[in-house]
Amino acid sequence: MQIPRPEHPRPDFQRQAWLNLNGAWDFAFDFGRSGRERELEWTDKILVPFCPESALSGIGYRDFMPSVWYRRTFRLPEDWRGRRVILHFGAVDYQTEVWLNGKTVGTHRGGYSSFQFEITSFLQRGENTIVVCAEDDNRLWLQPRGKQCEAYESQGCDYTRTTGIWQTVWLEAVPQTYLASAKLAPDLANASLFIEGRLAGGGGEVKATATFAGKCLAQGAVKTRGGHFQLALPLAAAHPWAPGTPNLYDL
Repeated sequence: MQIPRPEHPRPDFQRQAWLNLNGAWDFAFDFGRSGRERELEWTDKILVPFCPESALSGIGYRDFMPSVWYRRTFRLPEDWRGRRVILHFGAVDYQTEVWLNGKTVGTHRGGYSSFQFEITSFLQRGENTIVVCAEDDNRLWLQPRGKQCEAYESQGCDYTRTTGIWQTVWLEAVPQTYLASAKLAPDLANASLFIEGRLAGGGGEVKATATFAGKCLAQGAVKTRGGHFQLALPLAAAHPWAPGTPNLYDL
């Protein structure tokens, strides 16, 4: 079966070594929120990243679901050995706990933001099993719900709820020291770019190259302090973005 949403979900932060985990997962309803206390019955399949309320997921259940569970297995590519492995979730509504091979990897609260866990120490040779629990009850008024309807049927400007995984899930292999985050601030008046970022796994030197249409316009390097760095890149030429000229740099 073709993987739904096969494209890389972060084209602004894409690495070559990544594995899309969208597709068929085991699925279980947990109306009494008792899944941690009993053995779950994996009687359904769901197509991630579509939420269980949607027909595309294969579930199409539109009533309230205070808790749902997901499970799937995966094998890492052989050339990922020796690297650190990050598990990414585009978004899960609302409160999430993740297990890998029976051990808790981490938790996250918030239905609209992406999050990630490093799972290197939880991995095992051969087959690995991910389990995800998502708890979501917007009728308690204890969590942001946006325009998700608190009544059974959609009303006014409120629409059918979105529970559980609703954005792409993927794995990413990174070196022992890697770029964890970067914020970019352009200075159009001075034709320059300011970069602020963080390395994970230690310090070192960060090198940056800015190109436009295949031509190098700036290069720079800086030593990190505590894994953090700031770097200014004066550009040889500025090419502003506009609707008629949607210019984009590569960094």
